Amino acid sequence: MAKKIGILDYPLVAIDFTPRIPPIKKVKDKSKIDVRYCLISPFAYVHIYWDPKEYEVAYEIEEPILNKQEDLAREKIVKAMRSMINFKEIISGDSETLFEYIDRRFKLLAIELGIELTYESYKKIYYYLARDLIGFNETEPLLRDYFVEDIECNGANSPVYIVHRIFRNLKTNLIFKQNDALESFVEKLAQRCGKYISYAQPILDGSLPDGSRVNATYTKDVTSKGPTFTIRKFTKTPWTPPQLISFNTLSPEMLAYLWILVEYKMNLLIVGGTASGKTTLLNAMAFFIPPEARVVSIEDTRELNLPRDNWLPSVARSATGVKGLGEIDLYELLRASFRQNPDYVIVGEVRGKEASVLFQGMASGHSSIATIHADSIETVIKRLETPPIELSPTLLN
Repeated sequence: MAKKIGILDYPLVAIDFTPRIPPIKKVKDKSKIDVRYCLISPFAYVHIYWDPKEYEVAYEIEEPILNKQEDLAREKIVKAMRSMINFKEIISGDSETLFEYIDRRFKLLAIELGIELTYESYKKIYYYLARDLIGFNETEPLLRDYFVEDIECNGANSPVYIVHRIFRNLKTNLIFKQNDALESFVEKLAQRCGKYISYAQPILDGSLPDGSRVNATYTKDVTSKGPTFTIRKFTKTPWTPPQLISFNTLSPEMLAYLWILVEYKMNLLIVGGTASGKTTLLNAMAFFIPPEARVVSIEDTRELNLPRDNWLPSVARSATGVKGLGEIDLYELLRASFRQNPDYVIVGEVRGKEASVLFQGMASGHSSIATIHADSIETVIKRLETPPIELSPTLLN
């Protein structure tokens, strides 16, 4: 007689959060788009296709469907887990240990609560537990999509939009239907960024552990549709100069010229519009800085990822008390950086009074590289000469 297998005997569920990246070709005729690929193997997929009813390209996340019994079991397990799980351990632990940790807790709670599940049901619920505890809930498949550059939520009961590397702006089937769930998710983003968001401080600017940039709002006073968030994803390893050539972003001659400028410590200001690739170019140019040179970077929100050891990254800090108490802005960081014996000073984005210190540093012989939002040389000059930057014309000359 065969021995009956209990929930404790179920093998550890295999989940791959980084499946193989599929090759995707551009399609000129949007009505011919029909692509499906894996985001979290073997549970989450995406189907990108032309929707004739909406008359647009749709981005549809496909995840396991739970029946009523499975959904009820999942709710009970999640409720019980919240009171016994150490979330600091979840955030800081490595993935292999976390998978085993969730597996053990899930099995013990299922037995304690008298929940009986088939292995198929167990696998589906386990996926959702791992997705929500290790990852970022419903948005985790989007964050795992290599081709997604931006994730944009405009509030509750509004579809989440993404910017796809190949198909650009797409509407997804992900909707936060409850305001409370969206508030909770924004709080989770703030926690993972190591920052704080509340009714008193309803705007969040931060970076996730993988380097992705986050902007979020918390209350209807600030955004009338409720909490919102925008996540700008960055590659874990920056694009190299040869890759930029292969993408036809820059010619070899242009990169050679930039290499000469960096090697001879010329001052550089990278100018462009929003999402034009300023930070990508800045990261690529950092490959030209000699490995022994000391680099000090100053940013409002951490975006730079320089492939070097002799690098001191500085990030501005918002106020920790009333009336701006404890605030460390770009101006303070930049002033301090010139006393840290840098060979190169890099400023993530020039936008205020720190420009005066930066240009003073340039004039005194400190090699500096920075980015600024503008669409032409004339606009740059106007931005630098007018408030809030208001540089002296002698510094620009």
